[in-house]
Amino acid sequence: MPRSGDRKTQILQLIAQMLENPKSEKITTAALAAKLDVSEAALYRHFASKAQMFEGLIEFIESTIFGLINKITADEVSGLKQTHAILAMLARFAAQNPGMTRVLIGDALVGENERLQARINALHEKIESSLKQSLRVAVTAHEMPESLDVAAQANVLLCHAVGRWHQFAKSGFKKSPVEGLEKQLPLLLG
Repeated sequence: MPRSGDRKTQILQLIAQMLENPKSEKITTAALAAKLDVSEAALYRHFASKAQMFEGLIEFIESTIFGLINKITADEVSGLKQTHAILAMLARFAAQNPGMTRVLIGDALVGENERLQARINALHEKIESSLKQSLRVAVTAHEMPESLDVAAQANVLLCHAVGRWHQFAKSGFKKSPVEGLEKQLPLLLG
């Protein structure tokens, strides 16, 4: 019998796996329970609600993305290189986690508790703040012009990342978010 933490992780991994199906239907606790070969009641021993299951996925996304952003900003002094690395990491994260991409764009949250979409919106705002900070470092180091509107540029960069996530998900995970990125970043950061 798996330990409680192991079963929780197994449930979250299964949700992410189910979200990787481009034509996936709405995830129900009945479908989850059937795939795990447990009762729905067994699922509720680990999570109080389906919303709490999605919150577990969002927590994983947040801790992974912001852990990587913190590593990038700690290891790289150049604000321009930080910004480039953050955008590349966001694309790679999506490419490696298609199911999580559907959570990031809110696609998997349609019809779920509104607080889940609010949490994803807050995650997007935090990513944008991280981009602003790296752009400020770039301006201070004269890597970018002093006249740069950091807030506007950070928003354009966030919109680009989110657009790449959308394109990836809506293509049935065929159009990779990293495809062509190295050619596009100089256009966005030039």
